Amino acid sequence: MTPSVLGDITRGTTNPNRLRRIDRWMLHAVCPIIRNSQDPVVVDLGYGATPITTQEMFYRFRKHVRPDVEVVGIEIDPIRVKQAAEITEPGLDFAYGGFEVPLPSSRKPIAIRAFNVLRQYDESEVTKSWQLMTSRLAPEGFLVEGTCDEIGRRSSWVSLRSQESVPETFTISLHVGSLELPSEIAPRLPKALIHRNVPGEKIYDFLQEFDRAWLSNSAIIPFGARQRWVATVEALQSSYPILDNKVRWRLGEVTVPWEVVAPK
Repeated sequence: MTPSVLGDITRGTTNPNRLRRIDRWMLHAVCPIIRNSQDPVVVDLGYGATPITTQEMFYRFRKHVRPDVEVVGIEIDPIRVKQAAEITEPGLDFAYGGFEVPLPSSRKPIAIRAFNVLRQYDESEVTKSWQLMTSRLAPEGFLVEGTCDEIGRRSSWVSLRSQESVPETFTISLHVGSLELPSEIAPRLPKALIHRNVPGEKIYDFLQEFDRAWLSNSAIIPFGARQRWVATVEALQSSYPILDNKVRWRLGEVTVPWEVVAPK
């Protein structure tokens, strides 16, 4: 009998390197936690039609975090799980499941990446899905949930701690060399925010201010898009509590506390 799972089969569109930006951020944010974990298992929830991004995550984490980290790709489509089994190797496995995050022997993942999954759900289902996933985390673990475009140049996500149902941070990561305005991220906002980008909501105000700061730094264009982005984020600091530092900003990232953009 097929076990009961929580969730729905989604389109599953994916491409190689599509999630490189989120992996890079996770290597920065989660690295110390994984290195200190007694059971370093990471879950890629809803990897899609092909398991390539799960495999990429596995190689990146083994190379940059610790050589014994384990990655489990979880999919609600049993056909996708069967196909992914062809690339399993020690430390990389695939399982059938959904938001209940099924792992053998009651193991608790140190981190869960759920990308381009909730995008296809109703906004009313977001908080419940967050609660389900964070309830499965190890006490020190956290969830990263978000959305990106088809080639990974426009990404945004939220992070939540174990047992929490309210995000801790919100991050935007963009390929600044192809950027016209920061608000181009709007179609790739997490499900909790994508329908809130309207006047009167915090995310709308934030993106409008971001655009103004970007345009006001147009004189820096001769020095490159990266320098312009850093100057833009520095300008934003007068209005918002920007987290991290120039090292992250130069990568096209900006992270703020969730309350800066939380729906009203």
